[in-house]
Amino acid sequence: MDIRFLQHFLLVVSTGSMSEAARQLNLSPAAIAQQMRSLERELGAPLLARHGRRVRPTAAGERLYERGQKLVQEAESLRDWVTTEEDEGQLRLGTVNTALHGPLPSILQAFSGHHPNVRIALRVGVTPSLYSSLVQSELDAALCLRLSFDLPKTVSWTPLRQEPLVVLAPAGNADQDPLYLLRNRPLIRYDRHLAGGKLADAYLQAQNIRPKESVELNSVMAIALLVERGLGVGLVPDIGPALTDRRELCKLLVPSLGAQNEKPVLPPRELGLLWRNSSPRARWIQTLLECSREVIVTSDSRSEN
Repeated sequence: MDIRFLQHFLLVVSTGSMSEAARQLNLSPAAIAQQMRSLERELGAPLLARHGRRVRPTAAGERLYERGQKLVQEAESLRDWVTTEEDEGQLRLGTVNTALHGPLPSILQAFSGHHPNVRIALRVGVTPSLYSSLVQSELDAALCLRLSFDLPKTVSWTPLRQEPLVVLAPAGNADQDPLYLLRNRPLIRYDRHLAGGKLADAYLQAQNIRPKESVELNSVMAIALLVERGLGVGLVPDIGPALTDRRELCKLLVPSLGAQNEKPVLPPRELGLLWRNSSPRARWIQTLLECSREVIVTSDSRSEN
């Protein structure tokens, strides 16, 4: 059995569409359909059934999907075990967008100094989808936000930095009260579907601020660019030097909320590394963790000075 066909079958089932699986794999739908027929001939049972434009696994397909995930993981473990002495292979890493614009490039640069022949397959997404990919063995590790639920014993998490809310404003407003700016300047709002956007919205509500919204988007760096153009101010998590290093921008820490004024205490957003304990790439993940700690501590110290 071609392990690639099995991998592609798992993707077809998880997406519910041969066309979508083909798009993600950069193959034609006809090629995916041919691979699925080949699997069915080899296993002697129909694996997929069409329901309109969607496909669902048959009873045999469901059994293959359950066992197939373990087989694919074992095949990947075997490949990595064979190449361990040469320190070659691929580390599948997920990341949130803010980390991609923040510490991740420096982390990858440091990692490559230790393992120059290890390729990084990078996937950008929101934390919940990265976690799902991790537990389904599609990722080895993820630089993401703290999850709101208890993790299973098969997964580990190490916090790396807290990201408190800050107001982004043009550099000329550095001496202004951040709450005054939020009340009186147009707000370029961070997407409320994202964790950081939800935190910003909760803060505004706790402070009884009804901002004059101008734009809502899902990128902290895009918000920074619009603020620099004088289109308003932003309320976003502090992602580090990527914001501090912009000369036309100032970053103002907002006052904390406390129980003494009957306002809820909002925990800051927290960035960290998530990984599978059973990953055959554990040695590389440990190096990645050490590089992450070193890079983030250095960049945070530079920001304070």
